[in-house]
Amino acid sequence: MTSQYTKSKDRLPRRTRNSWVWFHRFGSPSYFYRMASRWGPRTGWCAFILMIIGLYMGLFIAPPDYQMGDSYRIIYIHVPTAWMSLSVYVLMAISAAIGLIWRMKVAFCVSRSCAPIGAAFTFCALITGSLWGKPTWGTYWIWDARLTSELVLFFLFMGYMALDRAILDRKTASQATAVLSLVGLVNIPIIHYSVEWWNTLHQGSTVIRMDGPSIDTRMLVPLLITTVSMNLYFVSVLFYRVRCELLDLERRTQWVKEVIHD
Repeated sequence: MTSQYTKSKDRLPRRTRNSWVWFHRFGSPSYFYRMASRWGPRTGWCAFILMIIGLYMGLFIAPPDYQMGDSYRIIYIHVPTAWMSLSVYVLMAISAAIGLIWRMKVAFCVSRSCAPIGAAFTFCALITGSLWGKPTWGTYWIWDARLTSELVLFFLFMGYMALDRAILDRKTASQATAVLSLVGLVNIPIIHYSVEWWNTLHQGSTVIRMDGPSIDTRMLVPLLITTVSMNLYFVSVLFYRVRCELLDLERRTQWVKEVIHD
C-alpha cells in the first residue's frame, strides 16, 4: 500500500519534487563528499588563475586614482575580502538554520567549516583596511561605524569557534553555535548600511548603486575579477574543510571505509 507521504509527495508539481530531491541529495554526506572531491580542486585552480589576471590588471593596467594615487590599489584585496566576510557569515547562519530545521549533518558541517574561513576573510579586511586608512585618514584605526561593526563580525566568528570547541557533545555544540550565528545576523545590515545611517569616514558604495557604479571601468573590471576569484577560493577551501568534517563525523560508516580503501 502506498503511504500517505508518498501520495502527497506525488501530488506536488514535478519542478517542486525535483527541487526537494536535489535538496535532500545534497544532505547526503556521501554524495556531498564525492561532489566536493570532484569540484574542490577545479574551483581552486580557477580561483588562482583569475586572481593572477585580476591583480595584474589592477596593479599594472588600471590608472591611478586622482585623489589617492596608487594607494587605492589595495582595494583589489580589501574590497573582495570585506564582501566575502559578510557573505560567508550569511551562508554560515543559513546552513545552521537548515541544520536546526531539517537536522541535516551536512548543513552543520558547512556552517562549522565557514567559521574559520570567514574569520580569515574578516581579519584580512581589517588589516588591509587599516593599511588603506593610514595614507587616507592619517591613522591605522578609528572607531568608525563601518570599522567597528566589521570588528564585531570578527569577534562573532571567533566566538562561534570558541563555543563549538567548548562543548564536547557534537549535537549540542551544533545547536548552540547555530543559535549564536542566527543572533549575529543582526550585525550584517549594520555593516552594510553603516555609511548611510551614520556620519562615517569610510567611503560610501561605489560599485553597488541604484544609478550604476561610479568607479572607472578600468578599475571596476579587475575588482570584479578578484571578487569572483575570492568566491571560487572560498568554495574550494569550504569543500576541503567539509570533506574533513564529514570523514570525522561519519568515520564508522560504510561509505567512509570505502572512500579510505579507494
